[in-house]
Amino acid sequence: MEQEFTITAFSENSIGLLNRITIIFTRRHLNIDSLTVSESAIQGIYKFTIVIRTTLDMIKKVVKQIEKIVDVIKAFYLNTSDIIHQEIALYKVPTEALTASNEIEQIVRIHNARILEVTQDYTVVEKTGHKKETQELFEKLDKYGVLQFTRSGRIAITKMKTEMFTQFLKALDKEHSASLK
Repeated sequence: MEQEFTITAFSENSIGLLNRITIIFTRRHLNIDSLTVSESAIQGIYKFTIVIRTTLDMIKKVVKQIEKIVDVIKAFYLNTSDIIHQEIALYKVPTEALTASNEIEQIVRIHNARILEVTQDYTVVEKTGHKKETQELFEKLDKYGVLQFTRSGRIAITKMKTEMFTQFLKALDKEHSASLK
């Protein structure tokens, strides 16, 4: 049965790595729903957060294949229930619609969004939340003529007490120290 999984992979920053990772999905005819890459808490180590819908068997194979890439240090997969995740969305609406009535302001407040910038021509609204929430706000604001809309990929942290990658590094360090004795 297909379900949503979030893959977290840690790597060094190397040219072509993103391409090598995405090829793994392409070969298996898997669509990536969301992909975010950023520097992790450890300097020089980058974190890939990839969201896909697939089976448990397939996600295990994909993660094993990702870990075989030389520049990838470690990869994990998690169910949605194992993580806390968010996206950020930006909406550009005509300022005229904002000033014509207080409806857009009320919508922004109801959806716990915030106004980032107001110019003579446009107003930028920001919303942080799950995809469903950011989409719902888009649909409400689109009645007033959304000029632009963009949504980031998922960012996520685990519900576990410590980061899985930190645990992995500690175990690796302990193993390395034992081999030197």
